[in-house]
Amino acid sequence: MLFKIFIGWFFYFLCCVVKGDGVGVIPTTLDGPFTPVTVPLDDSFRGNAVDLPPHDPRVQRTVKGFEPEQISISLSTNYHSIWVSWITGEYQIGDNIKPLNPQSVASVVEYGEVKEKQSQKAEGYSLIYNQLYPFKGLQNYTSGIIHHVQLTGLCPDTVYYYRCGDPSIGAMSDVFRFKTMPVSSPKSYPKAIGIVGDLGLTYNSTSTVSHLMKNNPDLMLLVGDATYANLYLTDGTGSDCYSCSFANTPIHETYQPRWDYWGRYMQRLTSKVPIMAIEGNHEIEEQVNGTTFESYSARFAFPSKESGSKSTMYYSFNAGGIHFLMLGGYIAYDKSSDQYKWLQRDLAKVDRRVTPWLVGVWHPPWYNTYVSHYKEAECMRVAMEELLYNAGVDIIFNGHVHAYERSNRVYNYTLDPCGPVHITVGDGGNREKMAIKHADEAGNCPEPSSTPDSFMGGFCAYNFSSGNFCWDRQPEYSAYRESSFGHGILEVKNETHALWTWHRNQDMYYEAGDQIFIVREPPQRCHRVVMFLDQ
Repeated sequence: MLFKIFIGWFFYFLCCVVKGDGVGVIPTTLDGPFTPVTVPLDDSFRGNAVDLPPHDPRVQRTVKGFEPEQISISLSTNYHSIWVSWITGEYQIGDNIKPLNPQSVASVVEYGEVKEKQSQKAEGYSLIYNQLYPFKGLQNYTSGIIHHVQLTGLCPDTVYYYRCGDPSIGAMSDVFRFKTMPVSSPKSYPKAIGIVGDLGLTYNSTSTVSHLMKNNPDLMLLVGDATYANLYLTDGTGSDCYSCSFANTPIHETYQPRWDYWGRYMQRLTSKVPIMAIEGNHEIEEQVNGTTFESYSARFAFPSKESGSKSTMYYSFNAGGIHFLMLGGYIAYDKSSDQYKWLQRDLAKVDRRVTPWLVGVWHPPWYNTYVSHYKEAECMRVAMEELLYNAGVDIIFNGHVHAYERSNRVYNYTLDPCGPVHITVGDGGNREKMAIKHADEAGNCPEPSSTPDSFMGGFCAYNFSSGNFCWDRQPEYSAYRESSFGHGILEVKNETHALWTWHRNQDMYYEAGDQIFIVREPPQRCHRVVMFLDQ
């Protein structure tokens, strides 16, 4: 163990960067806890996000017939398997829709390690979904045929070439490529993991995606709220604030073609970089009979079954020496729920000698100092925080709040060297615009009864260390916060050090808005981790 700690510190001392003011060393969490910092709003920041229109060539349909479009890949639980997804056929929206037959087009992926010849073949399954409204004047929607094919028996850290479609009718895609994850080991990690939340499809979103692609991620985490299709009525009329503009609609409508626009735009990234998504509140999309999350569950491929989950709303997977917990903030999470019991089982199987890093991902943040969504997920925190703390989770990523915030290590609102670092990256660029106001500023504290999540319900915000519902200054657990659009890159260097970098859209490529080495605490400082490893 002393040798491992020495290697970690040796690596840290090598990690010097040249900054604008000279040579400096990137700070580490071992230097903390840090004095809270609030960066004033940047005058160059343009937060007036505007959606790409339907006539933008980047969102228009360019394929013919049943040729594949909206191609994406996602991971299974381990390196040896990848999911390939795409859509064939055109969606329909209106009063007299006729769903396509999913069995009418085959789901085939041809792949191999040689670009000129894809010698292996895999077949999968297909489906369609509907978005239906039992109200006069609301248009119904039925999707194109959605295909999911699982490739298995893949080699680690290897480039594969693939094309997808139905070869029997000559409807095949161009050849794309992907690289598998490294083998799960304390010595092997993806080089860069892009993390973005609340993306949407605005001109700011496209800037975020361009910045992200410049950083060449091996994996992308989408921390909820993909398309914001539910800011639109079924006739395509949109608004920055649905409840403000459409207060009298009989049901919260959603314009499903925005999902197709998003899939077309994102293909340039998702066809080569695995995307691992988790649901956000904008994916609820209620329809007839109270059905929710239909588009989210149908369009993405999830390793739910492989990770022992019964739901697309929560699952887990490995990426090299990292075990990711993708948790659902919009499905039952109390101690009697299926999700909580699954999480207990999943954590019990984690071997920190194989995957030293344990990372949690879900949409609504537990530690948020902005007025927007302040303490909205308190019931989830009360239910799950102790379990994750005892398991030794290292980092937690959230979205939902349209700004950036990084915490000191914290547990139960108290600074704790064994607690995780919480990072909110709900700043992808969607049209609901940026969160700017802080709950600890004079006159900004929300009424407690107004804060619980409207979908999950419940009120758990009772006692706080400050003695009040809001702090009167930036809380000590909040290390850094800034209102700007952007994305993050996580680079796990070894079993002790991970470099976290947050990039602002208004900055040049590769320039860091916030950067820190997150260092896994030595086990002797966190005895609960030693106990967990010994199980």
